[in-house]
Amino acid sequence: MGAHLPILPTLLALAGALLVPIAALAGRRAAEGVAVVAAGAAGLAALAGVAEVAGGGVRRYAVAGWPAPWGIELVLDPLSAFTSAAIACVAAVALAGAGPAARAAFGGAAPRFYALALVVLTGLLGITVSGDLFNVFVFLEISSIAGYALVASGAAPALAAGFRYLVLGTVGASFYLLGVGLLYALTGTLNMGDLAARLPAVSASPLFAGGVGFIVVGLAIKIALFPLHGWLPDAYTHAPPPVAALLPAVATKAPAYALARTLLYVIRPDELPVATALAWAGAGAVVAGGLFALRQTDARRLLAYSSVSQMGYIVLGVGLANGAALTGAYLHVLNHAVMKASLFLALGALLLDARGPSLSALSLASRRPLIGGCMVVAALSMVGVPPAAGFFSKWYLLQGAIEAGQPVLVAAILLGSLLAAVYMYRLTEAVWFGPEDARAAGGRAEAAPAVLAALLVLAVATLGVGLGNAVIVDRLLAPAATATATAR
Repeated sequence: MGAHLPILPTLLALAGALLVPIAALAGRRAAEGVAVVAAGAAGLAALAGVAEVAGGGVRRYAVAGWPAPWGIELVLDPLSAFTSAAIACVAAVALAGAGPAARAAFGGAAPRFYALALVVLTGLLGITVSGDLFNVFVFLEISSIAGYALVASGAAPALAAGFRYLVLGTVGASFYLLGVGLLYALTGTLNMGDLAARLPAVSASPLFAGGVGFIVVGLAIKIALFPLHGWLPDAYTHAPPPVAALLPAVATKAPAYALARTLLYVIRPDELPVATALAWAGAGAVVAGGLFALRQTDARRLLAYSSVSQMGYIVLGVGLANGAALTGAYLHVLNHAVMKASLFLALGALLLDARGPSLSALSLASRRPLIGGCMVVAALSMVGVPPAAGFFSKWYLLQGAIEAGQPVLVAAILLGSLLAAVYMYRLTEAVWFGPEDARAAGGRAEAAPAVLAALLVLAVATLGVGLGNAVIVDRLLAPAATATATAR
């Protein structure tokens, strides 16, 4: 099985997506069970890939036996294995806890949600292991098309948000594909390793600069990097609760990985200012997203704009591209996935009884202290309070900004944490200490066992990743970051 680990998580997610409609013939609960098992199996396979890479180095898989650069190559190295495991495991927990919200939102159509969710997971996992640029595009569109459908599956505002997501997502994919086409015209290859060897000889060509620019802008749209974030706030605000528990946690992480992989491992644009521009754009996103989140009265929209800010940290670290900054950026991929899954899953549970999504209507934690407590753990991590996981990724980012001699970027990281402290305090204060009449609207003492189990797993993961971050960094992230910085 070890030889097939690069492709196994993707295949398991795809198999689950195909089996869910068949299981639905036996009942809605059977389809839900198949989806959770498939996502969990993909997560376990991805963790096995992490162990394999940590113990034995890079693993390569030639699809259909055709070797690179002629055939399709899948690559499992420390960075791709870590990202695959982060996406698969968080998605599995989110799907395991989404059952009550999915049944409330979709009723008998819940199997469609699970099938589409697994298609999203298939695409995201495919992105992380793809060894050539065109297959990144293919998997990017697989995940995006299913994501558009999931967002649009709600009421009328969700349909409009899904359409905007589709339009801007298509623009981003088109930009990316155009950039890949320009690099192919220069080199005659799409394999990442082959491209990395051939591009230095043609780096003076205007086509090289154009290709880099189109790829970076296209992926920046997919990441929702400010000011190219126009699709994200409405999509995350109006998506049905089970969709919101999944997409904000994982949808932007694979494009962020693709940006780091393509820019730092393949293109290595030493003579272009794109890396510096990304670092400053990330800093702008950190501050702007925090300021927008601060103004929101809708809890869903507050969390949506917080995603704009938090993704800025990742892009800032990729732009700085030194060892410490890249370690922080890669670690924040996992941290933000766990935090955002926890917050949206908890919010979805609260909205089953609340009068609405406004902050003034959420005061149900007095009846649901476990949900409220898990939200506090995720909020502390979002702010960057030790020993929660978010503190350590921001610490590495600060080290990277200091090493790069960028005091403005240091200030942006600190200001982003201060803004997060304010808007997350507003959210948790509303949940715990809102008006008495809002609390009286709550009908249940706690959420369903599946929701509570998922939230507890995410809360433990938030603290566990924080306390055990040194193991993750030493075995996976530091080697990946050092190899990138050295290659550049």
